[in-house]
Amino acid sequence: MLIARVVGDLVATQKNATHEGRKLLLVQPLNLDGSDRGDAVVALDAVDAGVGDKVLLSTEGFSAMTSVGRPGSPIDMSVIGFIDHIELIDGVH
Repeated sequence: MLIARVVGDLVATQKNATHEGRKLLLVQPLNLDGSDRGDAVVALDAVDAGVGDKVLLSTEGFSAMTSVGRPGSPIDMSVIGFIDHIELIDGVH
């Protein structure tokens, strides 16, 4: 799983039938210090997140598809929760 920030919505006029009724989001993975970690990715939304929300991103195919109730669907990533607060213990990363 990764920490990420929602940076946009995606509209697809044609998509896999198993994705019907689900929102697609563009999310930017983050490092623990809040800086960007690599490129933004597309994820299926399971929690009705919006632009600017800090979220928990499932990055494993099986976990991603089952967390949005779509087992057997071609999903690599899904937004599965909101992050309200991150607390780091000094010296532990």
